Amino acid sequence: MMKINVLILVFVVLISLLVGSEGGQLTNNFYKHRCEEAETIVKKATEKHVATNPAVPARLLRMHFHDCFVRGCDGSLLLNSTKKNAEKDAAPNQSLLGFDVIDDIKAQVEKKCPGVVSCADILALAARDSVSYAFKKSMWEVPTGRRDGKVSIMSEVQQNIPAPSSNFTQLKQSFAAKGLSAHDLVVLSGGHTIGVGHCTAFNDRLYNFTGKGDQDPSLDKNYAKLLKTKCPPNDQNTTVPMDPGSALTFDNSYYGVVLKHKGLFTSDAALLTNKVARDTVQELVYQNDFFAEFALSMKKMGAVEVLTGTAGEIRNKCWAVNS
Repeated sequence: MMKINVLILVFVVLISLLVGSEGGQLTNNFYKHRCEEAETIVKKATEKHVATNPAVPARLLRMHFHDCFVRGCDGSLLLNSTKKNAEKDAAPNQSLLGFDVIDDIKAQVEKKCPGVVSCADILALAARDSVSYAFKKSMWEVPTGRRDGKVSIMSEVQQNIPAPSSNFTQLKQSFAAKGLSAHDLVVLSGGHTIGVGHCTAFNDRLYNFTGKGDQDPSLDKNYAKLLKTKCPPNDQNTTVPMDPGSALTFDNSYYGVVLKHKGLFTSDAALLTNKVARDTVQELVYQNDFFAEFALSMKKMGAVEVLTGTAGEIRNKCWAVNS
């Protein structure tokens, strides 16, 4: 009888571990016993940066997305290169900002718990905490236990990061390759509710959409006219809000913008070219639906191809592998 009870107990424990984890061995409160204050330190440090710079949430959210889509959520995006061949040197990542924020948070965590908390976890937590700052509550759950990758290759970025010029088929394929559904694609596109886009990412929609000097017919004409006043041909530096009038507020207004054919990128407009995606856009116009769905999709994305257990390492500094 005792053997049977022991077997039942082991079975229950195994089931609870499987149910309570996602993406390998990610769990809630992973650092509870080795660095109990880890998540609190990350939260406080992140909030300090957001309080002084309201652009931080958009920057960290985008950085987290770009990290997870190349080699999974392993912090490989954060690595520097001496030969200009790391992920952060690739064209889609050259406009990323916020590396200094992550480095500062890491330094504060290291003071309390050296060699314990991964940069990959810090990035995932900081992205969540920065967006959550305005709401005074966590907007999605972040299981932890990620380890840091040791490899960062520039050429892998454009193979994996969905381009702003992507059509729906291309977007769907990019997300499917990461185990993310078309529904996740539409939901995570809602991250465009905060932040800015460079003119170079949509300039062709204004001046040369099909290579004949034409304008994208799916773009609202009056909005296109306004964008042309801000983005002359071949502009390399100017940025404009992705969600006009609400670029610093995390809300669902992005979907209203898309429905009005004012999505900034071809990839935004692409959401209306597929019936299922279009129906999802219309559902997410309701803010509570968006927040709930975004929380689920972010948790799912944060578990993409993570390194756990003894894989990878825990970097001492986020910008360099341990020597």
